[in-house]
Amino acid sequence: MESANQGLLADAMTDVPVDNAARGAAPEGLTLAEEEELRAELAKVEEEIGTLRQVLAAKERHCGELKRKLGLTPLDGLKQNLSKSWHDVQVSNAYVKTSEKLGEWNDKVTQSDLYLSASSTLEDWNEKLTQSEAYKKTQETLSQAGQKTSAALSNVGSVISRKLGDMRNSATFKSFEDRVGTIKSRVVGSRENSTDGLHSPSGAGDKPPQDNTPF
Repeated sequence: MESANQGLLADAMTDVPVDNAARGAAPEGLTLAEEEELRAELAKVEEEIGTLRQVLAAKERHCGELKRKLGLTPLDGLKQNLSKSWHDVQVSNAYVKTSEKLGEWNDKVTQSDLYLSASSTLEDWNEKLTQSEAYKKTQETLSQAGQKTSAALSNVGSVISRKLGDMRNSATFKSFEDRVGTIKSRVVGSRENSTDGLHSPSGAGDKPPQDNTPF
């Protein structure tokens, strides 16, 4: 049984083509020796890539553990990455060149005759508007309206104060004050009488006075 299996294995190995036969002819412009050298270098680079991936995975796990111990959340990492990305953009050559170009365009626009003429025209319009009769009348109307509003509020306050003073001086209010004073006096007097009764010198065991009134 074992000899039969060995025979089958030998036949299978015989059917497998060798590497040179499987690869076929070398690429155009390369000799077999050059192809072998390039394939060996390719295998070496792929092996190095695999090693670097393993190292990177280990470094990422270690970085995650450190962040977890420091209490850093994924949101903090995202903010840090965004900040770093924006910093990288600001210091990049493209951003710097774009900023310089925009600055040059701004200088050219602000120093152009068209821009200066438009600014001068706007200043003239503003000066004419502020010195026009309609503008002055509007300003005077708004000022008068503000003064009238202040005067009206002042008058309302004066009227309320005067009304309260008249009310306090009226006979009805004085009569009300007198009644309140009388009630207060009665309440205070009743409290004093009750206090005097509690502190009377007659004891609890004294006999009540006899009634000597004749029949």
